[in-house]
Amino acid sequence: MAIWLTEHEHAVVAAAADRVIPPVGGHPGGGALGVADFIDSLLGAFVFDPPRIWAGGPFSGRAGGTASFDEFLPLNSLEELAWRTRIEGSKGMVERERNGAVIGWQQQYRNGIAALGRDFCDISGREQDARLNGDPAFKNLLYTHACEGAYGAPEYGGNREMRGWGAIQYQGDVQPRGYTDREVEGRE
Repeated sequence: MAIWLTEHEHAVVAAAADRVIPPVGGHPGGGALGVADFIDSLLGAFVFDPPRIWAGGPFSGRAGGTASFDEFLPLNSLEELAWRTRIEGSKGMVERERNGAVIGWQQQYRNGIAALGRDFCDISGREQDARLNGDPAFKNLLYTHACEGAYGAPEYGGNREMRGWGAIQYQGDVQPRGYTDREVEGRE
């Protein structure tokens, strides 16, 4: 069920996520990791109260402690202004245009998805790549959010079943247990 994206846009983002984080060599790929769900939740963050910006804490409960990551924190007025501007854009509002007009992520995704074409999910991977490469700024935004969704805390909507962490041999958050000296020895 989509939050901010339409069902079609969600499907396009999932397909595009598999192009920027492909399912190869045992890696599940961006689509299977729920990147589209993460992006949809991010774009629709202000549908929720409190907005889904800052996960709670200090512990997820995955390694002990009381699970509270999924209890999102309220934003102060400055944080709300900054995040609404980033996500929704300035929309001609003086308070959001201190540094000029801003096209928010919502509009960037709407424009980028539309430019990929209604048939994006049905074309070859090579053609999908060509279309993504046609708008480097959108591809970069998608890639940044895809990485956040694939490898971030699952409470934000991605990293389905923590498979993103498994794909990169990362245990994920382990607080309050923490890591032993042996677990971090030799890591750079």
